Amino acid sequence: MNPDTWMRLANEADVPSPALVLHLGRIDENIRRMVARAGDPARLRPHIKTHKLPQLVARQIAAGITKFKCATIAEAELAATAGAAEVTLAVPPVGPNIARFVRLLAAFPRTAFSAIGDNGAAIAELGRAAAAAGQVAEVLLDLDIGQGRTGIAPGPAAFALYAEVSVMPGVRAGGLHAYDGHLHQPDFAAREAACDRGYAPVETMRAALVAAGVPVPRVVAGGSPTFWFHARRAGVECSPGTVVLWDASYAQCHPEMEFQPAATLLTRVVSRPGTNRLCLDLGHKAVASEMPHPRVIFPELPDARAVVHSEEHLVVETAEAGRFPVGTVLRGIPWHICPTVALHSEVFVAEGGRVTGTWPVVGRARRITI
Repeated sequence: MNPDTWMRLANEADVPSPALVLHLGRIDENIRRMVARAGDPARLRPHIKTHKLPQLVARQIAAGITKFKCATIAEAELAATAGAAEVTLAVPPVGPNIARFVRLLAAFPRTAFSAIGDNGAAIAELGRAAAAAGQVAEVLLDLDIGQGRTGIAPGPAAFALYAEVSVMPGVRAGGLHAYDGHLHQPDFAAREAACDRGYAPVETMRAALVAAGVPVPRVVAGGSPTFWFHARRAGVECSPGTVVLWDASYAQCHPEMEFQPAATLLTRVVSRPGTNRLCLDLGHKAVASEMPHPRVIFPELPDARAVVHSEEHLVVETAEAGRFPVGTVLRGIPWHICPTVALHSEVFVAEGGRVTGTWPVVGRARRITI
């Protein structure tokens, strides 16, 4: 059987292109594998930034997952509306987002919200805003374990800051957050060794805090590429996100993780500019373009090479161009699924080899109500 048969849809002639299609059977299998690898859904706090969909939060809740991570206030609201018991905002709230975060606490009393932070003044400001509203804001200290994006390096300064947070008015110290999104080594052993080196100071710091009588309720660690390794650690909550949809990049670089691409791009040939070229309606506005090519993989065209990519068009060069007349449907797997989802206002949902409906991508909005 053609291994790419799953990408074909019986009613794809009715799907306008370009379209992002989610294959629910494969999504459910990815969720099952994620839970199996963690060993217990209580050990998971998956990130929803990849899919931004309340329906997929609900499918994870049905699998026993109750805790989630997000990147924006809108995503936090989405997760709470979908029934999440706990939600962590994985970007430090500053400016107006402090007030927005505090409003979440009052608007969704059945959801326990937390935020990460790495700056004492900003955390204190959040505490003052929460206290003024009669709330308590839970904060996880964000640790920089090598990415150099947010966080404070584990060590004496981080220890002192966490101890300070633990007694701040309006704030509750919720534990430690350590994201190692810079680790993408294709070699499994090399990635594992780098992950272990990065995490070791986190465990040392947790032990020191506990020994000093400072509560550390949880440690949230890792993303998708390091999920395998953090899942082995006792007392760590894992926060993979891409695993639910997967993409061509991770499928190529991390095949040992055994997740399967569950999102495809449906596009059409709109022109044939030359004997060996196809022009597709799959521009920057339909597939993430922050990466070098290939930005989408076409299993039907293994030799395809992108030669022009603009807002609405992707021109590929292939010796097989003659087999694809204008109007032909092509199916691709995005190289980077997270920003690709954010480009689409709706996704097409496929079950049993046919599209059965559409879902609005609620979480792509910067603001829902709060």
